[in-house]
Amino acid sequence: MTNTAPPLRRGWTTGSCATAATRAAWMLLLGYDPPATVPITLPNGSSCVFSICRYGTDKGNPYAEVIKDAGDDPDITHGACIRATVRHLPQGSGVVFRAGSGVGTITRPGLPLPPGEAAINPVPRAMMCRTLSEVNGSLPDAEIIISVQDGARLAQRTLNGRLGIVGGLSILGTTGIVVPFSCSAWIHSIQRGIDVARAEGLHHLAGATGNVSENTVQKLYNLPETALIEMGDFAGGMLKYLRQHPVPRLTIAGGIAKMTKLGQGRLDLHSKRGQADMRALAELAATGGASPPLISAIAASPTVAEAFLLTQEENIPLGTLIAQTALKTVQQALAPASIKADVVVCNRAGQCVGRTEEH
Repeated sequence: MTNTAPPLRRGWTTGSCATAATRAAWMLLLGYDPPATVPITLPNGSSCVFSICRYGTDKGNPYAEVIKDAGDDPDITHGACIRATVRHLPQGSGVVFRAGSGVGTITRPGLPLPPGEAAINPVPRAMMCRTLSEVNGSLPDAEIIISVQDGARLAQRTLNGRLGIVGGLSILGTTGIVVPFSCSAWIHSIQRGIDVARAEGLHHLAGATGNVSENTVQKLYNLPETALIEMGDFAGGMLKYLRQHPVPRLTIAGGIAKMTKLGQGRLDLHSKRGQADMRALAELAATGGASPPLISAIAASPTVAEAFLLTQEENIPLGTLIAQTALKTVQQALAPASIKADVVVCNRAGQCVGRTEEH
């Protein structure tokens, strides 16, 4: 009998949790008994029900709290306590969103909202306005303050600081649902990082797979922090977004193994998506003059790193060959956008061992 793993459980975005907390708090403001659960409407029109973990008042204004459940996704905000505090505003004020403790404030242009606004994205804002209208009968004049317990500490594990979001987390969500291992928050950060860089008029961006490659490419080109996009394994997500939102120049930087996979046409560089094709790498080394014994040794190597060390004994420029093949993948993914691209390959010590740009 074959054992089949159960399907991964989906979860809820911070935006959905904030919407549920807002609905419950508004019901309390209108004099309803505190409900144990509340329904909300998702962007696709379907509905779901959230449990409310706590009610209270802050300076006389009611609040409600929801514990975020991210399902089986390794989301850093899983288990976070999200609070919404509400109050009436004078007629004609509309709905005003404020960043409470643990929610960031935007300080740089290029994001979906202007500097000075709470980092509560447009879709969650629309969801909260909709839920207020459903409870109230029409859209009221209201202030909504969203807080995340320990959000400032959690935000240190995100790219918010580089995006110019200070003081805490962003309230995210485009569908209201967290799909396990979609890493939508990371891809969202990549896209917003590109938006910020474009808004600042930067002409040269660099996408790196990690800290080592990022430091390497920063030293090579002396780029400002906002030009550095930590793409991680999501080369495809970055390249596809740049295809629609181009910049004049792009450098892709990464370690030997990940750039090898990129050169072999992989746009998702995570190890779970597959390993490098060692036979293809051996064939690539052959184009650089590798001897038949070396070609066989590379094909049998367990890792790209080991294969790379073997090529150094014969002075085969494998790093440059890897960079050249990776550049072809990058150019194909960027087409038809007119972006001058180059690739930098580095080792674990942060040394550049291959690149495509001419000097």
